[in-house]
Amino acid sequence: MKFNWGTGIIIGFGSFMTFILFFVFLVQSNSKYDNELVANDYYKQESKVQSDIESQNLSNALKTKLKVIKTSEGIQVYFPEDIDYKKIKGTISLYRPSNQKLDFEMKISLSSPIMLIPNHKLIGGLWEISINWKVDEVAYLNKETIYF
Repeated sequence: MKFNWGTGIIIGFGSFMTFILFFVFLVQSNSKYDNELVANDYYKQESKVQSDIESQNLSNALKTKLKVIKTSEGIQVYFPEDIDYKKIKGTISLYRPSNQKLDFEMKISLSSPIMLIPNHKLIGGLWEISINWKVDEVAYLNKETIYF
């Protein structure tokens, strides 16, 4: 068999394809590279997008807005003072884009209009906070991004 340009191009192209396929296989099989979805119930969450938009609009229409502030003790969530804090129910979800294992959720439990998410539960970095809360069956949703 004679080695000519055509043979060289075929060998080069085949080598390149083998090289790329090797690295695709390496990344897919190595547990160091995390290839999971953002959420396990992604499609279920997608179906309630319209209700989330309506809840965010209700929250934005409030006279006094919910505030999320980073402090030395942690993250403080200030609920509107014109709403009776004893009627507030819901959850606060903290999502860490870089590591799903750090995500957690807390039930809203208030003895004043301020709720504290303590430092010991938070690791430095970017956090996306989603606050789903209800007052008298009216649902509100606030989403904040904080670098802690």
